[in-house]
Amino acid sequence: MAPLSGNAPRPDTWKERLGSVGVWSGALNWASAAAAREAAAEIEELGYGSLWVSEVPVAKEPFANLAVLLAATARIPMGTGIANVWARDATATRAAALTLSESFPGRFVLGLGVSHLPAVEARGGEYERPLAKMRGYLDQLEGGAPYEGTRPSDDPPVVLAALRQKMLELARDRTQGAHPYFVPPEHTARAREVLGAGPLLIPEQAVVVDTDPDRARALAREHTANYLRLPNYTNNLRTLGFTDEDLENGGSDRLVDAIVAWGDVDAVRARVRQHLDAGADHVLLQSIAPERGLGIDQLRELAPALLG
Repeated sequence: MAPLSGNAPRPDTWKERLGSVGVWSGALNWASAAAAREAAAEIEELGYGSLWVSEVPVAKEPFANLAVLLAATARIPMGTGIANVWARDATATRAAALTLSESFPGRFVLGLGVSHLPAVEARGGEYERPLAKMRGYLDQLEGGAPYEGTRPSDDPPVVLAALRQKMLELARDRTQGAHPYFVPPEHTARAREVLGAGPLLIPEQAVVVDTDPDRARALAREHTANYLRLPNYTNNLRTLGFTDEDLENGGSDRLVDAIVAWGDVDAVRARVRQHLDAGADHVLLQSIAPERGLGIDQLRELAPALLG
């Protein structure tokens, strides 16, 4: 687990710093800067342990996005969930990560991932051999051109968007841990078994706070349908026992219920507890709202039960 610049982070320090529950938001890619600042400040005020943003080729650049959000808050750590390794070379990523870490000490986590074929092709790239790509990227991140800017006192932790065995092993052997996405608690247990006791394990968990089954599943299915077009996720779900029938038409009820925790606050709390009991260190809630809404109302409702 080589560091970015000479000061390797300790996963146990970050486990304490992050606490049990944070927030993951793709919707912040689409919000105005003013709305995003306001949302980040409220998420911090509510007491969530972290805030993560995604990367898509047609919206905000994640490191710039996090610079805006970190500057709008005082304490909350933030992470890239994930920065796409096909989008920029490792030298640029290292410079961005160290810039944020020096500017906002102890508040940045570098999440890296190989993304998906459509997202890479949208950038004009060629998606091939993703595991080899990530290995080579980590080599360059650790041993590439020297960084001569002011260094942070401690490097940020690096975590990988790892789903299956080999990427989880790479996360274990070369970084501070894993950040799985679109997974049920059964995957968390499997990931912890591969990672062992030390590395960070930070799964994302989509949530819909609504006790009406038809309404909740309809919104949840809009979410799952987007990801069931992507082989990385469907192949992983098959290893967990889901069938081709489960993957059709936005997902079966069984699959939707496994991926999206819906119901009342107690139902969401129970799902978070399942991840934690399965070995997660920090669970990231993605509040699913219509039309790319930020879902802050759901995060407000959940905060007293999850963060008290």
